[in-house]
Amino acid sequence: MKATTWTSIKTAMSLMLIMMMVFLAACGGNNGANNGNANNNGTQTEQGASNTPSEEPSEEPSGNVPGETVYPITVTDATGTELTLEKAPTAIVTLVPSETETIFAIGAGKSVVGVDEWSNYPEEAAAVAKIGDMTTNIESVVALNPDLILASSSMNADAIAKLRELNLNVYATNPKTYDEVVAKIEEVGKMVNKQAEAAEVANRMRDVKEQVVSAVKDAEKKKVYLEFSPGYTVGSGEFLDEIVTLAGGINIAASQPGWFEVNAEEVITQNPEIIIYPDFGEEKSSIVAGIEARPGWDAVDAVKNNRLVEVSNDPLVRVGPRLADGLLEVAKAIHPELIK
Repeated sequence: MKATTWTSIKTAMSLMLIMMMVFLAACGGNNGANNGNANNNGTQTEQGASNTPSEEPSEEPSGNVPGETVYPITVTDATGTELTLEKAPTAIVTLVPSETETIFAIGAGKSVVGVDEWSNYPEEAAAVAKIGDMTTNIESVVALNPDLILASSSMNADAIAKLRELNLNVYATNPKTYDEVVAKIEEVGKMVNKQAEAAEVANRMRDVKEQVVSAVKDAEKKKVYLEFSPGYTVGSGEFLDEIVTLAGGINIAASQPGWFEVNAEEVITQNPEIIIYPDFGEEKSSIVAGIEARPGWDAVDAVKNNRLVEVSNDPLVRVGPRLADGLLEVAKAIHPELIK
């Protein structure tokens, strides 16, 4: 009973988060989290970096130990805001799970003093103070006296504005592609003086991408429908659309940008060969239940041929190091004969 109740709570929270995400996309993203922040439209699924991190490396004098960051360092985030760090951060707060996973993956987990309620990976994050869920508790963040806050420019717009008003260091990201996720990880590594560790994570992600792209390059492209939440799919311009493409698929929803409600008739017309959906830990997938109840969908090839494939939710929808695992799972779902 307790397990069932917890699963129901998780599912309800996931759906509530998705609705907020779709709302933000419909409203053109965040508006005015800080100067230069008005151009961020769209969002991340988890929660989910310019969209490209600052590309100008910090100046390092010759003879410096490779991989060591020389402070002070100035970077520019997705909102166009410059941030200067005088030394390596020792009290880091993360407002979304992707940033929590990134910081721990590059070996800076001991510096994390606060995370959001959704940060369930790695296990060590469970012991860190919580600073809110979809709505950041500003007072809780301030009480932790952070010297660096990592946030999503699309999911945390209000919190970013309030925290910056308090003169706190916020680095906001919003990656739209796989490579931008990799670049973000390297940039964060530079900021927290974990460049070697970040490079290791980034290289693993590049290796996985190369493995997948090489494996499917000569394969027939499969028509794919991705339903990431009951009744909602993703179109062009978002990292999930690119994941499907990299994995050797054709996203049938790509004619429309962003995140949006499913057009049931259009899916029937497009007739996908494969339907991919995330595992929410439910006894019976609410997404599958919805698909089975839609009139006419029994004629869709993916349904007729039982090609509804469940994949892990968090690695697929978080723009952090485990996106590589999400890419692998999607590639296996589309081309199981090529990806082992």
